[in-house]
Amino acid sequence: MALTVAQAMTLPGMRMRLLAGRAGLSRVVRWAHVSELADPVPWLRGGELVMTIGLGLPGDSAGRQAYVERLSGAGCAGLAFALGEAVTAVPEEVLAAADLQGLPVLEILTPFIAVTEAVARWHADERVRGERRVVAAQEAMARAALLSGTSGILRALAEHTGGESLLLDPQGKPRAATPVGERPWHARALEMARGAARLSAGVLDDGIQAVQLQSLGFSGPPTGWLAVCTGSPLEWHARMLANQAACLLAMELLGVRAGRVKAQAQRGALLAAVLDGGLSPRQLGELCPVAAPPYEVVVTAAPVPPEAAIEALEEVAADAEELALVCARPEGTVFVLPERTARWGTELCARLGVPGGGCRALGLEELPSAVRHAATLAARGDAYLHVDDLEASALLRDAFVPDAAHRFAAAALRPLREYEARHGGDLVGSLRAYLEAGSNLETAARRLGVHRNTLRRRLAVAERVSGRPLTDPGHRLQLWLALSLGDLVPPG
Repeated sequence: MALTVAQAMTLPGMRMRLLAGRAGLSRVVRWAHVSELADPVPWLRGGELVMTIGLGLPGDSAGRQAYVERLSGAGCAGLAFALGEAVTAVPEEVLAAADLQGLPVLEILTPFIAVTEAVARWHADERVRGERRVVAAQEAMARAALLSGTSGILRALAEHTGGESLLLDPQGKPRAATPVGERPWHARALEMARGAARLSAGVLDDGIQAVQLQSLGFSGPPTGWLAVCTGSPLEWHARMLANQAACLLAMELLGVRAGRVKAQAQRGALLAAVLDGGLSPRQLGELCPVAAPPYEVVVTAAPVPPEAAIEALEEVAADAEELALVCARPEGTVFVLPERTARWGTELCARLGVPGGGCRALGLEELPSAVRHAATLAARGDAYLHVDDLEASALLRDAFVPDAAHRFAAAALRPLREYEARHGGDLVGSLRAYLEAGSNLETAARRLGVHRNTLRRRLAVAERVSGRPLTDPGHRLQLWLALSLGDLVPPG
């Protein structure tokens, strides 16, 4: 709250009478100052109630008019005369100029020192009142944070500053506002946020409105921006309350992010179970909400910290965050997102600063295969590669009818799987290791961690069960295709 000339005239013990300049009664009195100089302006800062007995008043009409104009132009609050010492009446030229300039001219009947003390006392009391208001407002915002979270903080801030508040996300997009809806000053706040440094604060004051911007967060990139619009000039208590609100909002957003990290960790554990074969895709869809297919599966070249993964997800895919799946794997961090025209992976990998690979999945059952293909591309070390960008893989996928390919693989491996079900033994795994090793028995046994004779017996059983020798090129091709179809042909 500011002390105006009109209020100063009514302070306890004050005896003043308005002589001219009624239009300026709302001018703010910052200080009361005595001056008998012919030109006191170089010694003033603005907002002074200049008190004089008229010793410095110029003797000519033009000089008196210029005297008033200089005081008004310097931002003085008013001019007060004590009559009877040097002048018995305020000259008409002074009164006329004061009316033109809107500079209050007063007759003062109170000792100058009493006026100075009264103004100083009012400002001291106002400071105490302001501090009490700030404390009350801080308590109100703290209660609002506990009861209503972000929206409560914004409402309390707007109420106690007499203005409006706006919360922006890290990219400068509106997240919440009080009052609700777009306001004319929001565009200025957005422009300030986009041009601001990572952690900063600033004020844009056009003389009518003051818009202050405060970054949210305690370290690293901002978690958002708080903008407050109040009347000009910006009051000190509004700055303090904006800082308090920024701290509360930063803690609120950190708490929300911690909750999101925890929730995503739980969802990620379910996704990891699907990828490891411990949970079926159907069970995944039953246990947690998942976006509708198709999906873009993104795998980074190396695991990234969970907080960094969620932060990147918030910035890049805020609209899809709640339905996304994220989990850390040995090959890298896996993101499962609903597919869109512009691929998520490009933005995600750029935001995280790591290479990555991507693959399309038409349903949850294709996720394990999509992750394998995406991880293979991520290992190449390029910024982001998607399976569909590699012509050979895309053409090979298009050459297969998925259902027919699955039936072929099941038919080719059925005798081996049925034998395993009845008698045990890892015939399919052993056969795959043998073919991947280029029919090198020693290498395959070493990879499996078994003796070469054990592997030789398993291969002999596989030949007997399948009815054809492994030396038959056609038989070997069928088995190789059946075993590696999921790796050779990307899903989607």
